[in-house]
Amino acid sequence: MSSAFPSAFPHALTGYGWDEDRQNEFTRHRDAGLIPARIVAVDRGQADVITEHGPLRADTTAVASPDDPAQAPCTGDWAGLRPGDQPAIVELLPRRTAIVRSSVSRRAQGQVLAANVDTVAIVVSLEIAVDLGRIERQLALAWESGARPVVVLTKADQVADPGIVETETAEVADAAPGVDVIAVSATTGEGLEAATAVLTGTVVLIGTSGAGKSTLGNALLGDERLATGAVRAQDGKGRHTTVRRELLALPGGGVLIDTPGLRGVGLWDAAEGLQHTFAEIQELAQECRFGDCVHETEPGCAVLAAIEDGTLPRRRLDSYRKLRRENEWIAARTDARLRAERAGRWKTIAKAQRQAYKLRGGRDR
Repeated sequence: MSSAFPSAFPHALTGYGWDEDRQNEFTRHRDAGLIPARIVAVDRGQADVITEHGPLRADTTAVASPDDPAQAPCTGDWAGLRPGDQPAIVELLPRRTAIVRSSVSRRAQGQVLAANVDTVAIVVSLEIAVDLGRIERQLALAWESGARPVVVLTKADQVADPGIVETETAEVADAAPGVDVIAVSATTGEGLEAATAVLTGTVVLIGTSGAGKSTLGNALLGDERLATGAVRAQDGKGRHTTVRRELLALPGGGVLIDTPGLRGVGLWDAAEGLQHTFAEIQELAQECRFGDCVHETEPGCAVLAAIEDGTLPRRRLDSYRKLRRENEWIAARTDARLRAERAGRWKTIAKAQRQAYKLRGGRDR
């Protein structure tokens, strides 16, 4: 092991999430001469990383995964880095959490937005009508990741009537059981103290362009580190001022990951995330007469009964059904892709065997 990189605990990385478990996990990599690094940003086969000796630019060729984007290095990953004149990431540590959405490609694959996240801040602008269905979709994504979601309603100062802010906050809270919902204004400082208290550890900001992610991020960072831009008045949408996912240290400890605006958020294997997001429907389903009740026309359905007596909004059940169908569809596509890839591998093996038999037969004659 190189003496230039001692095996002592890298205290310089604790603010970035390094802990004793990671230290123990990294022992064999240190024995191989590697040092720990956290990926700050990835682009064009290179990664900006933070190490115990400061920031570096490193090659990612050794851990590239062109066939499966979900396994490729991404912002938030912990890695084993080989130091030297040409630093290179040669190992990725297992992810504790990962935010995965369906990729925008035609192939049924997942795309990791951020890894090893503790808190997912779903950023929603109060400047336009709140879309509860979109929030529920993002909540399912967040819960499935293994991180803790928080909904942050931004631009509260742009709403003339404080009563509307209270009403919108209450409606979002009803659509987000078990989740902190906080209305903030980066301009006036309203709600920022409460937001700072719950946005802890590695925090990722997700939401549409124009939602105020970068403005919120700058308020949390205490500095204008992230580019911001104006939004269109007619629909509240903005340009992608954030062009890549990037990790930044927060002044009170922990780190922040800002992400480009998400136009679409496709679910990816999010069955558990949906159960968390629609927890009250899951609880009601336990009281249904039939164990396989699909909550449509079955007698003794506790979910339908809750809709009839007004304790469960019809919109919640419709949203749940829509997202569940989508999740089942992507799961079926994934299974079909895996079956096709498996069949392709067997065809390749069979072809190689036939060629080997022909060559052997030719030698025997």
